[in-house]
Amino acid sequence: MPKFIDSHPMEPFTADELNKLQNAPPDEFGVTHYDILFSEKDNKIYCVLDAPNAEAVHKHHAKAGIECDWVHEVKSTRG
Repeated sequence: MPKFIDSHPMEPFTADELNKLQNAPPDEFGVTHYDILFSEKDNKIYCVLDAPNAEAVHKHHAKAGIECDWVHEVKSTRG
């Protein structure tokens, strides 16, 4: 499955909520979290997601009331 990275504000999420989201099953858009990187100080989250396409990534975030600053398809050295 393709991988995507995106950026958006951390608010309204907390570190504890992000830790729970990390292991969430795929949502109805087929999106799962590969990794979630965040900075509370900078109010920024960088999600690395497995998703069928960029549209699914946008829908995944819109459901949570979040608008991404940007979304890019990426490849990983992990395979």
